[in-house]
Amino acid sequence: MESQRTYPVQRTEEEWRELLSPAEYAVLRKGGTERPFVGEYTDTTTEGIYSCRACGAELFRSDTKFGSHCGWPSFYAPLAGDAVEYIEDRTLGMKRVEVRCASCGSHLGHVFEGEGYDTPTDERYCINSVCLTLTEKS
Repeated sequence: MESQRTYPVQRTEEEWRELLSPAEYAVLRKGGTERPFVGEYTDTTTEGIYSCRACGAELFRSDTKFGSHCGWPSFYAPLAGDAVEYIEDRTLGMKRVEVRCASCGSHLGHVFEGEGYDTPTDERYCINSVCLTLTEKS
């Protein structure tokens, strides 16, 4: 996974490998994708804040999560405009927009527009469960 910028949270690849499980590392640091419909947050409706599993930065609120039935957790907006970073992704012969954590540069998933979901933004942030940690609302 290439990055052109410096992030507030910096670690060596060895440190990331020690901090993350092999599955987390493969997605967060190498830009992989978990299999659909297997992630722990795919169908979760628990209220709370979703944070980056790599660095703990708050990324999404449960009130922006919706049932897209695509196999991964979907949100219609990040917590704040600067919580995530957008990178053009032309891999696999497609033109997509990759979503990364703005604090550590970890891969989270992709954002799609104009798919016809009834959401305020007409956007679907398709995020890998393995990239997130949910802190339940108390």
